[in-house]
Amino acid sequence: MNLYERWLLPRLLDLAMRNKEATRYRSELLPAARGKVLEVGAGSGLNLPFYDRRVERLYALDPSEALLKMARAKAHAVSFPIEFLAGSGEDIPLPDGAVDTTVVTWALCTIPDPGKALREIRRVLKPGGTLLFAEHGLAPDAGVRVWQHRLNPAWRRVAGGCNLNRDTEQLIRASGFDVVKLDKGYAKAPRPLGYMYVGHARPLALQ
Repeated sequence: MNLYERWLLPRLLDLAMRNKEATRYRSELLPAARGKVLEVGAGSGLNLPFYDRRVERLYALDPSEALLKMARAKAHAVSFPIEFLAGSGEDIPLPDGAVDTTVVTWALCTIPDPGKALREIRRVLKPGGTLLFAEHGLAPDAGVRVWQHRLNPAWRRVAGGCNLNRDTEQLIRASGFDVVKLDKGYAKAPRPLGYMYVGHARPLALQ
């Protein structure tokens, strides 16, 4: 990991994700979290103010120690206990059926193997639990898709591995979830960066 990834990138991500659109999505999505909650890609803790009293405990998972350090500085402002976990969504350090809710916001775009991470998320969810997600990804418009594919290699290098062209809905469904609520559309952002998938999903029963 070079100096940019270790020191500068975490601060740029924290700054970029404070924008009004991201805040709006958080405020609409996160109050649905309840019980024991796992947040995959917790980052610098920008979601913390939007959880309400129904959260009993939060597991905040992120591979970046620098971002988790920022999140720890925000932890005093919430009423529930938080356990910070340094690690990847592809290998979640929790037992099967450990949580009632999982949250992933602007993280599936970056995880190297999002399908594996989603299967891990499904594993740690209790039967009847909920996955809450807000992710950007592949747009429906052919012209926008062309630019997403064209920009993606350079964007990944400067944005910490973020991908512009992942089909979030298909990834979630293919990983054993039923998407029970889904809003799709462009955020107030450049179109190649701003097509959003926001919703709730439930793990399908194992066959």
